[in-house]
Amino acid sequence: MTQRYGITIPFEGVSLLEHIEWFHRFADLGYSDVWSAEVDGADGFTPLVVAAITEPRLNLGVAVTPTFTRGPGLLAMSIASVAEVAGGRFTMGLGSSSQPVVERWNGIPFEKPYAKTRDVLRFVKRALDGEKIDEVFETFEVHGFKLSRPVLERPPILLGALRPGMLRLAGREADGAILNWLAATDVEKCRAEVGDGKTIAARLFVIPTEDAATARFIARRMISSYLTVPTYAEFHRWLGRGDALTPMWGAWAAGDRKGANDVIPDSVVDELVIHGSYDACREHVQRYIDAGVEIPTIAIVPFGIDLNEAVEGLAPR
Repeated sequence: MTQRYGITIPFEGVSLLEHIEWFHRFADLGYSDVWSAEVDGADGFTPLVVAAITEPRLNLGVAVTPTFTRGPGLLAMSIASVAEVAGGRFTMGLGSSSQPVVERWNGIPFEKPYAKTRDVLRFVKRALDGEKIDEVFETFEVHGFKLSRPVLERPPILLGALRPGMLRLAGREADGAILNWLAATDVEKCRAEVGDGKTIAARLFVIPTEDAATARFIARRMISSYLTVPTYAEFHRWLGRGDALTPMWGAWAAGDRKGANDVIPDSVVDELVIHGSYDACREHVQRYIDAGVEIPTIAIVPFGIDLNEAVEGLAPR
């Protein structure tokens, strides 16, 4: 497999149509992939459709689309539509997402995330294969659904996975796993749960500056925002960072946001968020690749940097 190297889209403050020129630039610089997300900005699919019809040299992926926020039939239709436009260049990422996204922002109970993800994965695979589905799953039921525009070939489906149960599901029933908010040294432990012969993708947050104090200040705010969410907190307890992050969790629970940031150790910041010169950032990304990440996807953290310079400086060599 040729080493892939992706970048996260869309950029903050850049319209989707303005990304057309960026897509050509990414391909010219050697990026192989563009991967979207689905949190509180653009949906996961629309940026990929723009990329698909703009730049045939790029692979496309979404990391991840929540299994809760679309009905199963609509989700299958969306995947099939992007796959049709992309012509074999699309990788689908499914995941449970988190309680804030699902429940607070979308008004949907965040219940049985493992079972929901498993059931949606099973449904989507069968639907994309052209099967007519009439079944009661544990977390929903579908009666008589069949895609009228089935895909010629089902795209690879990766699961956003953080802990052993979901990682094993990704290895057992999906085509691999998407990792997030982990150190390069954590990849081996996650891959061991997924198993051999499966694709591992990871989104890597990058702050390209040699001003370590500024980078760590920004990174601490990101870490406290993410790793206080129960799903991510449990992930890092499993990875062995419980002692290092307990002071942050305690301060956050007490309502002391500044204190929560202040007690995050530099060592944790430097493991989880890539920063430094462009050479140092690329070397750090390489450590993830060496550890077994086949599709690293950098996410440039905006903090007043020149995007043109950052995209070029972080491009694969």
